[in-house]
Amino acid sequence: MARDVQITFDCADPAALSAFWAEVLGYRVQDPPEGFGSWDEALEAMGVPPERRNDASALLGPNGSGPRLFFQRVPEGKRAKNRVHLDVRAAPGLEGDARMAALEAEAERLVSRGATRLERHEPAPPLGTGHIVMADPEGNEFCLD
Repeated sequence: MARDVQITFDCADPAALSAFWAEVLGYRVQDPPEGFGSWDEALEAMGVPPERRNDASALLGPNGSGPRLFFQRVPEGKRAKNRVHLDVRAAPGLEGDARMAALEAEAERLVSRGATRLERHEPAPPLGTGHIVMADPEGNEFCLD
């Protein structure tokens, strides 16, 4: 039986990091519960104090596609390289110079939104198509692939 998958990010600022990833992936913040016009309204009704209202955030893909992304506040910072990371498919169907140019353009766009460029890996045929390693605003590595 197939299972739904949620990808969870431990972070210091769930609202900011979810906004970054919404921009990267074209996702949207999950709507508040039915009957509420905003998350602030819902959290107020639930009795969540203002200082706890950025403890979590969730994103959904367009039309419900893709995995749900969940961002949860944790007290500790990132300590080591990710063992699991996202590959953002930013150049589907492209090869060689055209592929790397598309990845470079996306890297520049994401840097302007708070990402950090870490390293570029050149194409190495037959299997290596080239990619760029990036980090989100809290240092989580991901690849533009």
